[in-house]
Amino acid sequence: MSASDQTCFNQPRLVTKKVLAKHQREGDGAIVRRCIGRSELKSLDPFLMMDDFTVSPPAGFPDHPHRGFETVTYMLQGGITHQDFAGHKGTIHTGDVQWMTAGRGIIHSEMPAGEGVHKGLQLWINLSSQEKMIEPRYQELLSEDIPSAEQDGVQVRVIAGESMGVRSPVYTRTPAMYLDFTLMPRSEVHQQIPESWNAFAYIIEGEGVFGYQNKSPISANHVAVLGPGDGVSVWNKSSSKTLRFVLIAGQPLNEPVVQHGPFVMNTQAEIDQTIKDYHCSQNGFEMAKYWRSH
Repeated sequence: MSASDQTCFNQPRLVTKKVLAKHQREGDGAIVRRCIGRSELKSLDPFLMMDDFTVSPPAGFPDHPHRGFETVTYMLQGGITHQDFAGHKGTIHTGDVQWMTAGRGIIHSEMPAGEGVHKGLQLWINLSSQEKMIEPRYQELLSEDIPSAEQDGVQVRVIAGESMGVRSPVYTRTPAMYLDFTLMPRSEVHQQIPESWNAFAYIIEGEGVFGYQNKSPISANHVAVLGPGDGVSVWNKSSSKTLRFVLIAGQPLNEPVVQHGPFVMNTQAEIDQTIKDYHCSQNGFEMAKYWRSH
């Protein structure tokens, strides 16, 4: 739906919960604002975690494993160099996205690319029980390859899903949308969201009004969980400041979730097996015994 379209949704999505993403330490000396995956918002099916991270050398996220879900890393400033035990290596810079399907197992490192401050968002998306043990794969989009559209003071970058008639090429195993909106002062946007999906917004910069125009604005570093409905309306009522937020939604899996750190499965027995596989370098972790990042 276009930014100028005033048509009301059949059921507009309203904010049901607002959570401030507070600072905590993660990795090796990195600082993150944990948006999802904290006591106030443990998860939002299919989303397991989201961090707004800030890292400067020598801090970073050294060698660590994953199994059973996907990680989506979106750089806001600077760059992160990634390497894994299968020989995949690369650097994503400001505006780039890496969509990693860990599947049956990945061990990798994520470290700042050069001096200075590096910032980004990392989202964890759960995989269904049938797909938790698939082979790992990557989808990487350079900033200039992310589809975008602009209308009536609203710009959107379509990392996944569709907005303003523009569709992302990213394949989402767990159906999802990931939109980066920038609203100029006194602009508004009306975005459709499939009714069965869970959805939230994370405000990166400025403050926005969500749902109805008479609601209180929500400021930067807050997560706004959206209730049921077929779309959300957002207003930037500031006369001088830009509003930037990501709108993320996905189809819930409605499956049991058992998590042990970077391993996410459906049962405790599967977690026990995963820990054994990791320590014994088997069933997807064969190269764990020999590989170290450098």
